[in-house]
Amino acid sequence: MALPSSLSEPVLLLDEARVRRNLRRMAERAAAAGVRVRPHFKTHQSHAVGRWCRALGVEAITVSSLAMAEYFAADGWRDITLAFPFHPGMRDRVEALAGRVAFGIVLADPLALDGMRFSARVDAWLKIDVGSHRTGFAPEDPDGLRALAATLVGRDDIRLRGLLAHAGHSYDARGAEAITVVRDDTLALLGRLREELASISGPLELSVGDTPTCSTADAFPGVDEIRPGNYVFYDLSQWQIGACGVDDIAVAMACPVAARHPARGQLVVHGGAVHFSKDAMQLDGQRVFGLAVDATPDGWGALRPEIRLVGLSQEHGIVAAPADVIARLRPGDTLLFLPVHSCLTADAMGRYVSLTGESIEMMG
Repeated sequence: MALPSSLSEPVLLLDEARVRRNLRRMAERAAAAGVRVRPHFKTHQSHAVGRWCRALGVEAITVSSLAMAEYFAADGWRDITLAFPFHPGMRDRVEALAGRVAFGIVLADPLALDGMRFSARVDAWLKIDVGSHRTGFAPEDPDGLRALAATLVGRDDIRLRGLLAHAGHSYDARGAEAITVVRDDTLALLGRLREELASISGPLELSVGDTPTCSTADAFPGVDEIRPGNYVFYDLSQWQIGACGVDDIAVAMACPVAARHPARGQLVVHGGAVHFSKDAMQLDGQRVFGLAVDATPDGWGALRPEIRLVGLSQEHGIVAAPADVIARLRPGDTLLFLPVHSCLTADAMGRYVSLTGESIEMMG
């Protein structure tokens, strides 16, 4: 692939070979561990990428919004879990989806279903807060969980499917050993709660999903399904955590150079917060929004950590770079950056361009 030139605006490039390799590796990891993989499609939000998953035998998916569920149901997906807490405003659209596909909702508050019934059966998962403290039922309150479970098992419009968790605190881990501790603690906690609820609910499934643990663990004792999402592309955050290598990162932003400022050791590129989002990482004590990579005939190669995206406004990106790099660049030249968070970057961009120049559309 020739590096895009004369770009009028940033372009999010997608390396299909890397994406397919990431998907295949996770499918093989799940098969070897004897668990179902229900990938979270919030990362790519694309029919095309979803079909690459389907080609590997994936039949069940996770989404983060009702619009996303409707988008993928329209492309033939028939087993969908909405991994955002259900609230009463969702009722009509959930009911419509449940009439078409096997549909699961996540409960994080005992009053979310108060006084509400569905005309089509819905699977319900109880969201457990295993340590990230974003939302979910506190594991220290098994009595509350038992009371809710007793209410649900008596209903004919809901099937209590199991316990669901997202160990988001794994994103604070660094290295395989620290990630393993998060996984082990999560599985132990969920296993204990399942045993405590068994006399009321009967057998419950366990569903876990975060890319660091799913990318590094070879076994998931007691787990029925895993729900990684970011693994499809990975990003600099996952690289810093230790969940992937730089060569696994499958999207890169092509940004045109707009201006040079040699006196302060900086460039300005067209690529700002509306393209990358404002997610950042710390590198050598500096806040960084992206790192450059070398362009190659096949896409991109070596990381160039000395060329850093260090500031973002709406459309502008401020790049710190060595003097020799600034001297050889001209306005209109293109730089490639790996994103800190590929999920938000993809959502912000709304489409991809493959390394063969094809447009890959996303959910509109």
